[in-house]
Amino acid sequence: MNVSLRPNLSIRQIQAFIALSEQRSFTKAAATCFLSQPAFSALIGQLEGTLGLRLFDRSTRHVVLTAEGSDFEISARRLLAEFDAALLGMSDYLARKRGRVSIALLPSLAANWLPTVLRQYHEQHPGVAITVADVLSEPCVDLVHSGKADLALAAIRADTPNLCAEPFCNDDFHLVCPVGHPLARLREVRPRDIASYPFIHMARNSSVRQYLEMALHPLQMQTLMEVDQLATAMGMVRAGLGVSLMPALTLFHFAQKGIVTRPLPWPELKRSIYLVRRRERSLSLAAQSLYDLFMSSRPLEHPAKRVK
Repeated sequence: MNVSLRPNLSIRQIQAFIALSEQRSFTKAAATCFLSQPAFSALIGQLEGTLGLRLFDRSTRHVVLTAEGSDFEISARRLLAEFDAALLGMSDYLARKRGRVSIALLPSLAANWLPTVLRQYHEQHPGVAITVADVLSEPCVDLVHSGKADLALAAIRADTPNLCAEPFCNDDFHLVCPVGHPLARLREVRPRDIASYPFIHMARNSSVRQYLEMALHPLQMQTLMEVDQLATAMGMVRAGLGVSLMPALTLFHFAQKGIVTRPLPWPELKRSIYLVRRRERSLSLAAQSLYDLFMSSRPLEHPAKRVK
């Protein structure tokens, strides 16, 4: 069959051809296709005219495939099967049964908040493959900008010509210190009180560090050490090496025996988390479903309890 003829063929013509090859009767085949016999005969005539071949020999009693019709039947059945498979595949996508979604978010959110959300998402859409990058804010934004992530949760308001950032949640800071530390006994903890003791800082490229330095400037902490991981900071505080200030979303790391956490009602010290995605680019159905679940499952702001 000439390739140039393919655009002129229709699925209805292919379906009519298969029906007639099976029923061997124009009347029965027309009924199978829910068409009148004249309309059905017109489809077959259009198909033969487009191909320039006679596909059926007709008589008053019989309808049989010609040699060319028998050859065409093999290709027609394959085309129809591929078309049906494509429709089934799109139906699966529409039902969110298949697909792929990639997200990037802060490690504190990835470790504590995300698992419950993804469990619900996976139960609803078990066929969707999920990629998670638990990285700091700037890499989160870079992954969305490069198209490697559909969505990101970052502590950067990345509103650019290519990206939009929606407010997602706010994160209050808390004092974390060893049990029995003098700060744990104060009725009110002020920034200058904390500055009197050795301090465990997060790395300079972390959102925790950046928010602290902006909020406490020009006050300087007595930095004993800088660490990259929250679990490391927890260990240092538990060992009595120093104190620190941490956002509420990270406090699950500090829910350890020997550590006290205290909320700090300082209005200037609040971390904002944004949901970042590409501007003017629609999300895939899988990503849109996850976006909707993210927005309906945002972390609630609760006063932290003291943990001993």
